[in-house]
Amino acid sequence: MSGMRVPQILRFIGDWTLFLPALALSLLGIATMHTFGQGASLAPRQLLWLTIAVFVYLTLVHIDVRFIRRAPIVLALYSISLVLLAGLLVFAHPVLGARAWFSLGPISFQPADLAKLALIALLAKYLSRRHVEIADWRHIVVTGAYAGALILLILVEPDLGNAIIFGTLWLGIMLVSGISKRHLGAIILIGLIAAAGLWFGGLKPYQRTRLLSFVNPAGDIHGGGYNAYQAKIAVGSGELFGKGIGYGTQSKLRFLPQYQTDFIFAAFAEEWGLIGVLLLLVLYALLFMRLVQIARASATNFDAFFTLGVLILLAAHVVIHTGINLGLLPVTGTTIPFMSSGGSHLVLEFAALGIVASLARHGRVIRADARTNEYLGG
Repeated sequence: MSGMRVPQILRFIGDWTLFLPALALSLLGIATMHTFGQGASLAPRQLLWLTIAVFVYLTLVHIDVRFIRRAPIVLALYSISLVLLAGLLVFAHPVLGARAWFSLGPISFQPADLAKLALIALLAKYLSRRHVEIADWRHIVVTGAYAGALILLILVEPDLGNAIIFGTLWLGIMLVSGISKRHLGAIILIGLIAAAGLWFGGLKPYQRTRLLSFVNPAGDIHGGGYNAYQAKIAVGSGELFGKGIGYGTQSKLRFLPQYQTDFIFAAFAEEWGLIGVLLLLVLYALLFMRLVQIARASATNFDAFFTLGVLILLAAHVVIHTGINLGLLPVTGTTIPFMSSGGSHLVLEFAALGIVASLARHGRVIRADARTNEYLGG
């Protein structure tokens, strides 16, 4: 009997090679943010959000979500994201200096999370029929305009970390679509010009301070460089085997600010050490390799681009977050997938995996017909 139950459970959760690494990462994050009686803990609330996220994942896995390929659905999702991001600037109250969240009592929602999914779906829809024409500048400009509208609204909040994530997401999807080296060089040049413009006219003073602290981290370790300095101390003090779960002094004694969100990797490294960090990276690697496998076997071009978009989004968060925590990148306030505290990003991440699993599950039987319909505009 027990031998039959395990396969049934695995079938029920859909693609277990996607679900189990994500679940393990989430539980490791909850263990890291738990205070073990040393003050109020965010772990119980995050566990509730994890339950909701898993429910969303299972729901999406067991329904046919191929309707997300339709242009009206994609455009509606993108339009809603634009409206919500614009609404933040009018109705949201500043939190830590940024109008990035809608707050409804104890519940906060960050529209940027929904906008990431919307941008992935929009680019997947646009490129599913036009990737063979990507050498035409027009398609690069159009997709860049779609991403740029979201990035501009996010910069106005201001939220430099998410703006960088959106830019990385767009660039990553364009790279996998096959843009030429000439176009890539032009994009990099435009990016450098835009970065110079931001430095002289778009960044807030505290954001400039963070960038200067990255260039000279020892110059102001009690001011702009404090967070990065404490993060490096936390990572280094974990050594090989870590201090043990709940015994991280940098995090539990509050030397490391925002250790449940922006610096949870450093807090984890302090308690779990190098061995724990390697385990963490293995879990992410398993998740990313599975996404690559699904993309290669996708039934349609849309499915492939959507899956690769989810991969690029998650990988961008991991690389930028760990780079910040290790002192390799400037502090921009970026979460790490599945581990950082917060409900909207966790639900979005599991929802994205649920959509990927559902597309793979329901798309195999119509592989040839669907590819033909894409090119014909169906």
